[in-house]
Amino acid sequence: MIKFKELLNEDKNTHMEHLEDEIINNGVKGATTAIRFLNSLKDMLSGGKSKTNITVKWDGAPAIFAGINPENGKFFVATKAMFNKTPKINYTQSDIEANHGSAGPSDKIKVALKYLPDLGMKGIYQGDIMFSKGDLKKETIDDVSMLTFGPNTITYAVPEDSDLASQMRKASLGVVWHTEYTGNTIDSLKASFGVDSNKFKKTKNVWFDDAYVNTANAATFSPKEVDKLEKKINQIAGAAKKAGKFLNHLGKEISDKKKWGLAPWMKVFFNTKIRSGAGISDTKKLVKEFEAYYIDRVQKEIDTKKSDKGKNTYKDIQKEGKKTLRKFKNDVYFCMATYLGILEAKNMVVKKLETIRGIGTFLRDGDGYKVTAPEGYVAIDSADGSAVKLVDRLTFSHANFTIAKNWD
Repeated sequence: MIKFKELLNEDKNTHMEHLEDEIINNGVKGATTAIRFLNSLKDMLSGGKSKTNITVKWDGAPAIFAGINPENGKFFVATKAMFNKTPKINYTQSDIEANHGSAGPSDKIKVALKYLPDLGMKGIYQGDIMFSKGDLKKETIDDVSMLTFGPNTITYAVPEDSDLASQMRKASLGVVWHTEYTGNTIDSLKASFGVDSNKFKKTKNVWFDDAYVNTANAATFSPKEVDKLEKKINQIAGAAKKAGKFLNHLGKEISDKKKWGLAPWMKVFFNTKIRSGAGISDTKKLVKEFEAYYIDRVQKEIDTKKSDKGKNTYKDIQKEGKKTLRKFKNDVYFCMATYLGILEAKNMVVKKLETIRGIGTFLRDGDGYKVTAPEGYVAIDSADGSAVKLVDRLTFSHANFTIAKNWD
């Protein structure tokens, strides 16, 4: 779970975490957090009161930062390199060439520097570039003429004869804004998620939007769906209780940054399964596969070592891993059951959120396109600012691993 006062560091070093990974990252506390989010999302999508806000994850690239540097009052644009030890902040076109070269994303950064001052920004904002002039294409999808742009994995499409398409064609740049930063220096900036794009001045040169989802327009869960989700959440709570000691063991390995502990390799294991497109629904099978995966991964490290000392170091790690898995045999089973339960409950929520239709989203499929959902969503707890990703990983994440991107 990422608190948005910590989002600055998240942007510099890591990615926001998936809801189900909470149990690996934070043990029993993480399971409690996941259950709290699921209950709040259930309330939100069944017409009740909720402290959770939802934003959609737009699949743009590159990330762009823009606004007024509080240290000198000058307008700037930047990539995440603004948080480097030696910050790369661009006030002029020459700065962009010096900091980013003359090819690749630097072209889009130059366009951003030219036109974003027109928005009249008073602070510092982060967004994702969705397109620049040359990225817009006219294509036919399902016999409909569409204006398309595909900055990353997903291709976005709007009817070619719509007002929205007209606005985009006139624009030199398209951006979706999602984060605002405040502070007296770049080093002291604090982030808050969510940007009301209505505060910016309208200009034909920049098409922009914010990431908020209007859940008031969402289809709500039926009583039968609420009952199904509640039962799943109760199952998650029961499994997490039985897995408690092992979950806390995993959480401690993460907090101790234990590189060859079970926890970090469990996350790699799940990502590997998703990357391959393999199903992950059989708990018993998953336990056996993870044990075999971990032992094999350490064995590969053993085989790379030339000295007996080096080999013995990793043999000891392998023995410790086997011992831990034997010690927590039942807990490991319920850990996997908890993970799969959260995954299933989350996907129930995501599928309901996907009924809120906006700009068309597609995945390239050979010479054509197939309809897909947005990249995912971000759930934000309005009480403490914590946030997690809600992504149908077996659909989007697999595509993200396997589909070629339009930019490097």
